Amino acid sequence: GIEHAILHLLYSRFFARAMRVTGHLGVDEPFKGLFTQGMVVHETYKGPDGWVEPAKVRIEGEGENRRAVLADTGAPIAIGAIEKMSKSKKNVVDPDDIIARYGADTARWFMISDSPPDRDVQWTEAGVEGAHRFIQRLWRIIGEAADRPAGADLAAAEGLALDLRRAAHRCLDRVADDIAKLAFNRAVARIYEFANVLQPALAAPREAGLDAAIREAAEILCEVIAPMTPHLAEECWTVLGGEGLMAMRGWRMAEAGLLVDNEIVLPVQINGKKRAELSIAKTAGKEEVEKAALALEAVQRALDGKAPRRVIVVPEKIVNVVI
Repeated sequence: GIEHAILHLLYSRFFARAMRVTGHLGVDEPFKGLFTQGMVVHETYKGPDGWVEPAKVRIEGEGENRRAVLADTGAPIAIGAIEKMSKSKKNVVDPDDIIARYGADTARWFMISDSPPDRDVQWTEAGVEGAHRFIQRLWRIIGEAADRPAGADLAAAEGLALDLRRAAHRCLDRVADDIAKLAFNRAVARIYEFANVLQPALAAPREAGLDAAIREAAEILCEVIAPMTPHLAEECWTVLGGEGLMAMRGWRMAEAGLLVDNEIVLPVQINGKKRAELSIAKTAGKEEVEKAALALEAVQRALDGKAPRRVIVVPEKIVNVVI
């Protein structure tokens, strides 16, 4: 825990300063700061003969009916508190068993996705299985994207292709920032969001511009998952026909122009009550916003062929049509 980590920090700083005094090191302070991660915790189980390992326990039922029994005999045992994994309480999970069953990438993904790294993470079978399903989903996405050619001009992307490019580059930029801040769980959340954008795009009618955007997005997906799931990333990169190892590639820089949201959504009121929303370019002028608002179906119904008394446009905030 944190106390243990602080002692190691104390020892390290002591030796570094001692070596500086003796002329063996030219550094005054060897560390910029201390970050202590949370502990991995698990339920405890106890039978008549003492603590029982999770591997020997079977959980039955849910909610108030949830109970634990010995897997081999079916004898009931007590479910204890959720505590940090320890040999004394036997509430440990063998990493070799997890890796053999799910792979190292799944174990790593689950560990960093469930909570911020400075907090405890509860190890659950359901959580690991959920992580494994997502790993498999990523593999399927890359498999579907593998035959998309990259020939079209990405700079000319529009519509769904442009939306996908924006999602990909925003994910790339934000994951890099989250990793730098040790916010690994947030980085994982960005990847979930990105996958939810990429997968529907694969089902859309094929055309050259979208194919190129999907190809780029798939490559970016390989890059953003590489720090967390390196084995999967390398396999995905190979499927896409990438050259060399993903681990040897530098981090791709996001295109700044794709990080800016060029559209805004304005609430449209009629006599002070919201009746619709208007999606329009952020750079649109007052007259353009007014014209687009008056063309909305809800506004047209309210006007019933009459001219509005007044249209109030608050730039980038709201539109109010006074009838």
